[in-house]
Amino acid sequence: MRRLSGYPATVVGVVAVVMAVYHVYVRVTWYAPDQHAQLFLTLAMSLVLAFLLFPARKGRTRDRVPWTDLGLAALSLGCVGYMFGYYDYVVNRFPTAHPLALADELVGALAILLVLEATRRTIGISLPIVALCFLAYGLLGPWLPGVLHHRGLTLEITIDQTYFTTEGIFGVPLAVAGSYVILFIIFGVFLEKSGAGQFFMNFANAIAGGARGGPGKVSVVSSSLFGTISGSAVANVMVDGWLTIPMMKRTGFKPEAAAAIEAVASTGGQIMPPVMGAAAFVMAEFLGVSYTKIMIAAAIPAIFYYGALFAAIHFNAMRTGLTGIPKSELPLLGAIILRQGHLLLPVIVILVLLVQGFTATYAAIVSAAAVIALSWLRPATGLRLRACIEALRAGAEQTVPVAMACASAGIVIGIVLQTGLALRFTSFLIALAAGHLILALLITMLAGIVLGMGMPTTPAYIMQAALLIPAIIKLGVPPLAAHMFAFYFSCLSAVTPPVALAVYAAASIGGAGLWGAGLQAVKFAAAGFIVPFFFVYSPALLFQGTWTEVGSVLVTGTIGVVALAAGLEGQFLRPATWFERGLFVAAALLLIDPGVTTDVIGFVLLGAGLSLQKLRPAPRDVRAAVVGEAGR
Repeated sequence: MRRLSGYPATVVGVVAVVMAVYHVYVRVTWYAPDQHAQLFLTLAMSLVLAFLLFPARKGRTRDRVPWTDLGLAALSLGCVGYMFGYYDYVVNRFPTAHPLALADELVGALAILLVLEATRRTIGISLPIVALCFLAYGLLGPWLPGVLHHRGLTLEITIDQTYFTTEGIFGVPLAVAGSYVILFIIFGVFLEKSGAGQFFMNFANAIAGGARGGPGKVSVVSSSLFGTISGSAVANVMVDGWLTIPMMKRTGFKPEAAAAIEAVASTGGQIMPPVMGAAAFVMAEFLGVSYTKIMIAAAIPAIFYYGALFAAIHFNAMRTGLTGIPKSELPLLGAIILRQGHLLLPVIVILVLLVQGFTATYAAIVSAAAVIALSWLRPATGLRLRACIEALRAGAEQTVPVAMACASAGIVIGIVLQTGLALRFTSFLIALAAGHLILALLITMLAGIVLGMGMPTTPAYIMQAALLIPAIIKLGVPPLAAHMFAFYFSCLSAVTPPVALAVYAAASIGGAGLWGAGLQAVKFAAAGFIVPFFFVYSPALLFQGTWTEVGSVLVTGTIGVVALAAGLEGQFLRPATWFERGLFVAAALLLIDPGVTTDVIGFVLLGAGLSLQKLRPAPRDVRAAVVGEAGR
């Protein structure tokens, strides 16, 4: 992103602040424009900021904006301005009864190209290539074989569907970016400006830093809290990792293990309530439910994810003889709470509002206001007018990549709807899986990981929602579980080799080998790969059931993920043999899977493994023996 100064910085700042204030305004007033106008303005401001802030080539972060980019920003305003100039025609026309004029087609085609170029600049080339492939698929349908064959779309219909309806660029994904995502990003920026990030780190150090493997556990606690600030795994790594990774290495963690822990912990921020990634808000819109329901459903899987990681760090530290941070270097918990504890209150406010049934937009706005008010409990952290303006600007700027990703994903959704690909692909997937749900789930898992390797979580999830999720729903999976399943694997692609962006970011900080850190990350994130399969078959894991059922799966599942970590790390009461590791992993799978029979067998296997460890003589400490011989 360009580091602008002077007049260009002022112009960009004004546009960004206006964008942020506008999106807050339309959520707090009765006099807001209608949905079409809001979408048009969201796209216009996002495109302008994309071309003014993001250079055509990475690495060119000069402090000026070239004339070409000014021209692209002007063209963006022209294309969206055309929609306002012919507003009644655009909003009220029937596509089949009112064909596009030549000017409409030219404006629509130019707008599509501008969206794809802005997306390339902000998040990379993968999603624009996918969108172009789908556009080509729509046009070349009559010449394609098998399941891909269709009657074909004319160029006019393609442009019409993509730009002049609410089933393309101006579809649900962009609406979510402009309605929910920007408000939660603004809330997160205000929270960060108030000093909450440093508080989260101090708080985590105070409660976990002195424990065995303390710096790794600090990463888990702080990254789960940082999820309220950023829904991006890579962003969490870059904010948190500069502190936690060197601490882990200093206390004895290998560079690969330190990088893996931070990457896995940061990736969990997207699945950790109350503020999850942008894809969670899109999921709520697709399902037609409140965001609160998504947040509650994600709670138990998130507990299992972080519980397994926490246990794996502990067992890893036991196996390698690591200790925690010296007590003299740790902050005092009481002092931290007294001095900065008020910074945790906005997170509590947003959680309470969501659980009480208030809308996500209302909760975000009230919580952002609470950040400003509560920051003044300590005058040194009080957010002044300049800081508030900077927070609004940063919130809008951070929204631009999300908005452009959503706009390009809308192109794909529009083509899928217009060609009927979703229905044919559903039939094809069911046939490929031969009616077996587990095969369909494995295909969906692989698709989510592959899609997430090349693009952010949100468009990767949207692709699956269009093509794969309908198939597993047709095979009997509840819609919420189906969407959550796809969402999980779109997130986990950030820690899955060969393209694991969160691991790459962490490895660059820790000086670790990419493959070593990547494979270690997969092991640390094992619960994230396993739990989604269980909540597909057992909705109680998503808080779908009685309190007795939910409480039971929470207890047995928590024990199960601890056993899973022990089996994978080869350490429980003491270093484990391969047979004992097998018992622990088998027990874990049975305990995570809800059911009386599986739980009983799981506890028996876990008890057997622990008994073997207790009865087996402790391994001789070779180092102690050598020291003893030397002393004699």
